[in-house]
Amino acid sequence: MLLSEFHYDLPEELIAQAPLAERAGARMLVVDRAAGTWQDRQFREFPQFVGAGDCLVFNDSRVIPSRLFGHRAGLTGKVEVFLVRPVSADVLTWMALVKPGRKAQVGQRIEFDLGLSAEVVARDEFGERTIRFSFDGDIYEALERIGHIPLPPYIRRDDSQADRERYQTVFARERGSVAAPTAGLHFTPEILEQCRAAGAETAGVTLHVGLGTFQPIREEVVEQNKLHAERFAIDAASATKIAAARRVVAVGTTSVRTLETGRESGETDIFIYPGYGFQRVGAMLTNFHLPQSSLFILVCAFAGVELAKGAYRHAVEERYRFFSYGDCMLIL
Repeated sequence: MLLSEFHYDLPEELIAQAPLAERAGARMLVVDRAAGTWQDRQFREFPQFVGAGDCLVFNDSRVIPSRLFGHRAGLTGKVEVFLVRPVSADVLTWMALVKPGRKAQVGQRIEFDLGLSAEVVARDEFGERTIRFSFDGDIYEALERIGHIPLPPYIRRDDSQADRERYQTVFARERGSVAAPTAGLHFTPEILEQCRAAGAETAGVTLHVGLGTFQPIREEVVEQNKLHAERFAIDAASATKIAAARRVVAVGTTSVRTLETGRESGETDIFIYPGYGFQRVGAMLTNFHLPQSSLFILVCAFAGVELAKGAYRHAVEERYRFFSYGDCMLIL
């Protein structure tokens, strides 16, 4: 398969730049795979589509303020450091993206507020850097104070205080993601309670969103691509609920990838594309994804390429809101 087969045209004005006033206020395109049809609904109607025997599976990873701004030691020019994931047990060594990259050579020291500094200790594949912090306190506390919410680049504004709440799901628990599992952003405690009242179980899994989720596809032949590994875990209580379910309803592509990896914990670089045989996921709620992205390709694998592309064309025609702060799609 060629990457160009997974293109669609999207007017830039349909890319949501901010969340709706109400967390559960999104539109929801409901896609029926068996009938090959779709219908326009509202996310508040989601509990109508689940019931006894269903298990809703959420990614409970918590977004960290992983975008830092500093300067090279002894200089004033701004340096942006985007933390991807910790790679040492003491959480002081991280894989990161650094801009401008040409000035972030091995041995370079970058200074931030609060007396926090980091040294570039290695240059990695595709230009990532490994950096090592020098800091006596809790690095996560420091990030909460000086870090910025890592809004994706298609949101063309600076992050705000409001994003600290709205770019985080209500069930976020385990810190470690550098992008939100965005399908979960629509849920409120009230919607969750309505799902449980309808008879559905709920279970949390943890996949810390990193480069594997949002990195661009580099090879034109889809099957030749490989994703970065991301850490995940499914606790025993959740695994029991998932195994007992008649139908597993995955909330978000990260939950899908966690479930389809087929293990309880570790790292996954699973890349799901058309032709993949789904083993555990029976329905999926997901936001709308970028053209030619691994996430859109996953949606095409689950819904079928032509049905998914047709549903996306309809969403564009009906002026749905796209991407992280946008509307959603329920694929049954």
